[in-house]
Amino acid sequence: MTTSQLINDQKPGAARRAGRPGIALAVIAACQLMVVLDATIVNIALPHIQDALEFSTTDLTWVVSAYTLTFGGLLLLGGRAGDILGRRRVFMTGILLFTFASLLGGLAQEPWQLLAARVLQGVGGAIASPTSLALITTTFPEGPERNRAFGVFAAVSAGGGAIGLLAGGMLTEWLDWRWVLFVNVPIGVLIAVLTPLYISESQRHSGRFDIAGALTSTGGMALLVYGFIRAADEGWRDNLTIGSFGVAVVLLLAFAFIESRAKEPITPLRMFADRNRSGTYVIMLSLAAAMFGMFFYIVLFVQNVLDYTPIEAGLAFLPVTVVIALGAGLSQRFLPVLGPKPFMLAGSALAVTGLAWQALISSDSSYVGGVLGPMLIFGFGMGLNFVTLTITAVSGVAQHEAGAASGLLNTTQQVGGSLGLSILTTVFGSASKDEAEKQVPHFMADGSAEQKAEFAKTHQLPAPWGHEVLAQGISSGFVAAASMAVLALATAWFVIKVRKSDLEALAGTAGPGLG
Repeated sequence: MTTSQLINDQKPGAARRAGRPGIALAVIAACQLMVVLDATIVNIALPHIQDALEFSTTDLTWVVSAYTLTFGGLLLLGGRAGDILGRRRVFMTGILLFTFASLLGGLAQEPWQLLAARVLQGVGGAIASPTSLALITTTFPEGPERNRAFGVFAAVSAGGGAIGLLAGGMLTEWLDWRWVLFVNVPIGVLIAVLTPLYISESQRHSGRFDIAGALTSTGGMALLVYGFIRAADEGWRDNLTIGSFGVAVVLLLAFAFIESRAKEPITPLRMFADRNRSGTYVIMLSLAAAMFGMFFYIVLFVQNVLDYTPIEAGLAFLPVTVVIALGAGLSQRFLPVLGPKPFMLAGSALAVTGLAWQALISSDSSYVGGVLGPMLIFGFGMGLNFVTLTITAVSGVAQHEAGAASGLLNTTQQVGGSLGLSILTTVFGSASKDEAEKQVPHFMADGSAEQKAEFAKTHQLPAPWGHEVLAQGISSGFVAAASMAVLALATAWFVIKVRKSDLEALAGTAGPGLG
């Protein structure tokens, strides 16, 4: 008997306390929440991290980028690992690695130690996140029950960023910056304990790891993200920036070539044959790019212009999680009746509207008129979209490819967010520089001698001149973000189709899938 036959004949391990899907879903959602919010929970703590570990301002960006690059780059490999080795086993491995890395990060005494821990967190997250979404497809039968599970999962994914900002503000102000990492430890341990109790092991499929595909996709995406991040700091003409983009293109083309000929590809290209699924990936990429930028720059505005404390800044984002949950619940309820296109159109249109409103932000804007209003519109649109995108992208995929499909969906979200934030940062930097050149003469004419002496040392304009510079940069950045959302809206309009088979499958009356 061959090794492949032994793997195929092995029965999945049953959960010790099976028959409790609510608890199983809570465990899966808790994992996704922990992984997603980690991308934002450290944002508010960054100034404290910089002081404690003596990071330079440039190096400080890697506290965020080290996690995002590794997470986005290895998601496809993590999804494939779950298909071959068993999703529960891989899920637990990712959780334990993420938990251990969080502990190391909280204990870091040197900058390199924290960065190494963030990379390791990214690896753990990339293993656990796509597997958690795939576990829903094996734990819940297709139809209304799975749709409800996807609704919870999507709401957690979409709201995790805002929750991370709130939690980061509370932990930083009440305890210490290290607790934005330590908080993952008890949660991760609890998830690892509950997983074998309530989640059954999936069937292991014979196969091999597509090493060439994994290396080219990971390297290509990482270099693409790095190129945009580098461009934000050094400009588009920087040799390393240009080189990163060039090598990224070569690696991604090589990845497509390898996948088209591999017997067991890490990403089966036939998944893109379905126009709805392909359109879903484009919409996810575009909206995630806009969303990451919104969170990042509104945090800057409320803390630097409105003078909010870390906790107040976190609370400012709490309404977003509420409207995201409302949008997710609405789409989950009516998706089987209307199909995905109406929700993608409405959600994308609302995202465009909210971002266009935020592009009007100025140094005189208030929280209610300049931040809360557009943020609620944007958040509701994202709630409508995330549930719809999640279900459309994963439904209809064969069981043994569910990990790869969910990994690709998560990859588009993470890479889209990283690329979008970098593009917006480049736009922000250019606009801020132009505005600073306009404000300096006014500052030199009206500023005090003490302010001028400080400016000579730091080259940073104080308020109110500095507020004008920051607000103008943020406003320009939101113009770019709105353009990204327009791409999502156009894709929903021209690519997505409402099909009878989709409606039947979403209602649980069709066969095994949408495809």
